Amino acid sequence: MLSRRRFLQTTTGGLVTSLAASGASFASAPTDNRLIFVFLRGGLDGLHTLAPFADPDYHRLRPVIGLEASQAGTDGPGAVSLDGYFGLNKALAPLLPLYQAGELSFLPATATRYRSRSHFDGQNMLENGSGQPYGADDGWLNRAILGLNAGDHRLGLALGPAVPLILQGQAEVQTWDDSALPEVDDDFLVRLMQMYRSDPLFLDTLHDATGALKPDVNMTDFGNLPRLGRNFSLSARVAADLLAHAQGPRIAVMELGGWDTHFGQDNRLRRLLGFVSEGLLELKRGLAENWNRTTVVVVSEFGRTAAENASRGTDHGTGGIAMLAGGAVAGGRIAGDWPGLTTKALYKERDLRPVNSLESLFKTLLVGHLGLDQGFVEDRVFPGSVALQPMDGLLRKI
Repeated sequence: MLSRRRFLQTTTGGLVTSLAASGASFASAPTDNRLIFVFLRGGLDGLHTLAPFADPDYHRLRPVIGLEASQAGTDGPGAVSLDGYFGLNKALAPLLPLYQAGELSFLPATATRYRSRSHFDGQNMLENGSGQPYGADDGWLNRAILGLNAGDHRLGLALGPAVPLILQGQAEVQTWDDSALPEVDDDFLVRLMQMYRSDPLFLDTLHDATGALKPDVNMTDFGNLPRLGRNFSLSARVAADLLAHAQGPRIAVMELGGWDTHFGQDNRLRRLLGFVSEGLLELKRGLAENWNRTTVVVVSEFGRTAAENASRGTDHGTGGIAMLAGGAVAGGRIAGDWPGLTTKALYKERDLRPVNSLESLFKTLLVGHLGLDQGFVEDRVFPGSVALQPMDGLLRKI
């Protein structure tokens, strides 16, 4: 594993040393395009990220936390208008130049085929790609790498303390993490429980060590936000430098937790969305000319309720949002369908209806950006998803 210390020691001497230290192969890569998958764990509220501020139903559902149109650079909450109906949360205002340059787009009302509200089931299903929680032991992005015929070239790069499920499988991947071990929080412990759920001895030992912990991963500790921001920014810097190398990886997975905003949502999301802005801009800077061949996709396991709760937050919902950034993106627009926010339009009269499929989005990236055969994607990567076809118009022709 390439540690932060080793990375910082070798960047001034050239990234070939860094790649060699991480065990990277120097065979030719099967594609010059780059794909970066950013997983926001916890359930990002799409209606607070891209706010339909001109819709009276939005303010009916969110009389307290609903965002009003505002100007970038001003104090307080608000949304910067993109088209007179949707506005971008001001914490993402640093990304407006990307949007204006056609390098950033948004896909609202998104979800996988999952329709329940468990973080762990939703995350597992998004990562395994089988169409059901725990339906596969490997990740769809790892299976996609197998289809690229990379030979000895390790195309995948995981940034963080462990390889996430989405990159686990037969294809070997590279890893990078800061040398300092992170704090063991409830989210990490629950993910351990899910990973080893079929090992009674391990689970019994873990339960004994944690006092039969049953964490709910509410992610409400504001004290960990600076650490999350630093780690995410550093991961973006490392990912960009390694992917920019001609003989480096082509696919990276980054993660940022803390999005379970049951209360005090606005203050928390302003901080977290600010980290996303910083990370995406760091990727653009580091990738330099390779940015033109890059697509960054930012998603969460599900969205939030359309209505606010009594604690100035939102609860687990369904329809969320996806962001696409990069020079390979046909950006500067809000893509997909929009279901509206009337009571009749809501999913079960509760959530934003998920009319845009994340699996369709992912297929678009695999086929249209990485060049995978669509038959392979239908058969191996996302089995049982033939009805969910790739989307048109999300990517520009390189």
